[in-house]
Amino acid sequence: MFLFLSKLLPLFIYPLGLSCLLMLIAVVLLWWYPKWSALVILLAFTVILVFSNSWVSQELIKSLEWQNLPPEELPSAEAIVVLGGGIKPANPPRPWIDFSDAGDRILHGVRLYQQSKAPLIILSGGRIDWKDGGPPESGDMAEIAEAMGVPKTAILQDTDSQNTYQNAVNVKQILDKKAIKGTVLLVTSALHTPRSKLVFKKQKISVIAAPTDFIVTEKDVQERQNSWQGILLNIIPDAENLQNSTKALKEYIGIVVYSLRGWL
Repeated sequence: MFLFLSKLLPLFIYPLGLSCLLMLIAVVLLWWYPKWSALVILLAFTVILVFSNSWVSQELIKSLEWQNLPPEELPSAEAIVVLGGGIKPANPPRPWIDFSDAGDRILHGVRLYQQSKAPLIILSGGRIDWKDGGPPESGDMAEIAEAMGVPKTAILQDTDSQNTYQNAVNVKQILDKKAIKGTVLLVTSALHTPRSKLVFKKQKISVIAAPTDFIVTEKDVQERQNSWQGILLNIIPDAENLQNSTKALKEYIGIVVYSLRGWL
């Protein structure tokens, strides 16, 4: 039930859901308090306008992603942990496993393995029946890793976790079972890295962040500031900016909820 509520309730806090909720309130108020209804409509419009703005969106994303900028050379570790969330199951009519934006996670994890950063890759991620369905995401990631040349003997899987807390708990069990006490490289999206790093440290896992899937780059920031074209386009509301703002807010809400539950 917590998992379902954690997916449902924040929808009314995210910009789009909040705006829809405000518009519904405005419709109800229209019959008895038309002046208040206009104010609520203006508020809904402001929420969409602000969070679909490139400056707001990029600053929210940057505040999380740039907390753990990767060094030029990552150190070696005892294992590479790759968190799920970037692979779509091979449900028809897909011919094979599909990648979402966060599919960079498994690609980066395999790349680190190919660079001999660690002798093992631990793939962590199940699937929620009522959301994606299909086999565990860890299995799909393993299939991709093997297709890229990683031997099956170098792959370990956590097939059950459905959120970041469970990722950390299940990976801890795998590490203990394999008597791995040293440092691991934690591969996940840059936006997700601050929360996941804290959760893993709470489980007494020594981690070095190896973020990937950066949304905001240095070039994005420069283009936003250095050209009138970029300035003009950044003022105009954009659906992608709204989505990115929502992603950042999701992480901040996750940090608050995880803190309240004692998971950080």
